Amino acid sequence: MERKRTLGLVLLAALIFGTLFFLLRQQPLSTLAQVLRTMRPQYVLLGLGLMFCFVGCEALCSKLILGRLGHALPYRKCLGYSFVGFYVSSITPSATGGQPAQIYYMSKDGVPAAHGSLNMMLIAVCYQTVTFLYALAAFLLLPQVRSALGGGLGLLLLYGGAVMVVLTAGMLSMMFLPGPARRLTGGLVTLGVRVGLVKREETVRAGLERQMTAYREGAACLRANLSLLPALLLLTFLQLTALYAVPYAVYLGFGLRGAALFQVAGAQALVSLAVGSLPLPGAVGAAEGAALHAFSLFFGPALVTPAVMVSRGISFYSFLLLSGLITLCVHIAVRRRAPVRDPKPPAAPARLPKAGGTAALG
Repeated sequence: MERKRTLGLVLLAALIFGTLFFLLRQQPLSTLAQVLRTMRPQYVLLGLGLMFCFVGCEALCSKLILGRLGHALPYRKCLGYSFVGFYVSSITPSATGGQPAQIYYMSKDGVPAAHGSLNMMLIAVCYQTVTFLYALAAFLLLPQVRSALGGGLGLLLLYGGAVMVVLTAGMLSMMFLPGPARRLTGGLVTLGVRVGLVKREETVRAGLERQMTAYREGAACLRANLSLLPALLLLTFLQLTALYAVPYAVYLGFGLRGAALFQVAGAQALVSLAVGSLPLPGAVGAAEGAALHAFSLFFGPALVTPAVMVSRGISFYSFLLLSGLITLCVHIAVRRRAPVRDPKPPAAPARLPKAGGTAALG
């Protein structure tokens, strides 16, 4: 695990260096510095506040779910888990490491791995559902933004949308249609064995059965707490709105007017969906490239590069540093305490595509 994280950090550093080189080629450094000085600092603070709201909404989701499961954890603990998820998701390809890390630190606070996994599964279902619906609304209602993405990014958008639909439909099927889901996954395993993709059939089937059990427990939790799902969906909507509104804060910070919040946030939603499934830590490089196309419609050629740099600086790079420091604090605090039950929880049941969520922050 540590070796994977180290490799992820090295890859992330290389991607950041390459992205900066690419962005600085778009505009001379002296001109860029002059433009950045015109950015009003209060809107940078607004953008940072939106990012705190983004992380805080996920923490509130965890507090609600874990509370229903009998774990009355203080909000600061849940906030720590969310920062851990942000950091680890940002340094692992496709944000695959965030959820297992969160479950691990939950287990250190006495939350059984099964309950931690259930918590992350419910958050993932809500996150993916709202992400797709947000992007779908933007795709249908903002044809000018859709056109600005161009053909190549349009294909990425199609790919990201297809991945999101398959993941979300699969997760919902496992929760509410376990019989058909079991038959489908069983058939896929059989096919994988026949073509040589699956080497350890029994191990894979046992893992799938554990996942099915976790999803059934998730569905049972929602049925027993009918008010929980609407609350989670509302919090996730607020969470993503805060994330997608960061470029709008930058837009206002440059003194621009005319575009509505939904237009800029919708463009960010499409960018996030297009690059969120790419196997890149934090979608670094891809997110900036896609944003240059999408936001040129609002910022124009002179301001789009500085706008993308400020937007990503707020929504990804600054919070990468902050979440890394908080993760270190959480880890030190855990090391100082005696270990409790479930020190090695299983991997999370579903991938959470965070830029951000973190994988597609911009």
